[in-house]
Amino acid sequence: MNSHSVLNRTLLAVAGLVLLGGGLLVLTGALDLYRRWNLDPPADWPLTSPHDTLVPAQDRTRWTGEDWWWPTIIAALTIIAALALWWLLAQLRHRHPGRLPVGNPPRDGVELHDSALADALAADTTRLPGVHDARAHLTGPARHPLADLDLTLNPDANPRDVLHTLAAGPLNHARHSTGWEQLPTRATLRVASHRPHRAE
Repeated sequence: MNSHSVLNRTLLAVAGLVLLGGGLLVLTGALDLYRRWNLDPPADWPLTSPHDTLVPAQDRTRWTGEDWWWPTIIAALTIIAALALWWLLAQLRHRHPGRLPVGNPPRDGVELHDSALADALAADTTRLPGVHDARAHLTGPARHPLADLDLTLNPDANPRDVLHTLAAGPLNHARHSTGWEQLPTRATLRVASHRPHRAE
């Protein structure tokens, strides 16, 4: 699983837990369950009965007469909306293709999951000379996927040779096994950390 997916799932899990917890607290107060079930509400929680409000009127109007209040609220809401829009666009840009058609033309009922192809591509690339580690994932639509490779090279590896071997080996194998004419690929190269050698 790549870092992008981990971040998305973490943010969604945290947001879901916060919304679930807040919703249960509001629902418990609105249905008067604290009184019916003899429960103790959380400390300083304002909504404990159907007649209570989450934010008292005094708190809602405390700073509305101040000059800084409305510009601050508008700026905060604008930032939140911009961040939400940026996150949504990032999801659309980095979406996973899911099930990929196999064959040219595609064969009915024959599909390959993008993670299976990515795992095979990464494993095949890791075995190349000069490659210390490789990770792969696919993005874009299912009909025109893009392979995104993250390669960590050995300190003595030649990047040009690695890219040539990558194109002739793993990428060619992936195209041949899926029956695709092309598989656009973006490769990011980095060098594995190593201790400096002492010259004598």
